[in-house]
Amino acid sequence: MPRTVRELVRDLVRAGFQEVPRRGRGSHRVFVHDRYAGGVTVSGHDGDDAKPYQERQVRQALEDSQT
Repeated sequence: MPRTVRELVRDLVRAGFQEVPRRGRGSHRVFVHDRYAGGVTVSGHDGDDAKPYQERQVRQALEDSQT
């Protein structure tokens, strides 16, 4: 069963990622970390199922920010 967008966001915040303030509307959120080059974009509303590529991207970002 896929994880939800809410769970991905929770993992990013717990690892020290911060959400970039956004302007306008939409369901895309960008998270940045001092030790991770670039940002992680998470699309979808909190209750939506996360796509497999989103789970991979978040997992990779969490691993890269730890080193």
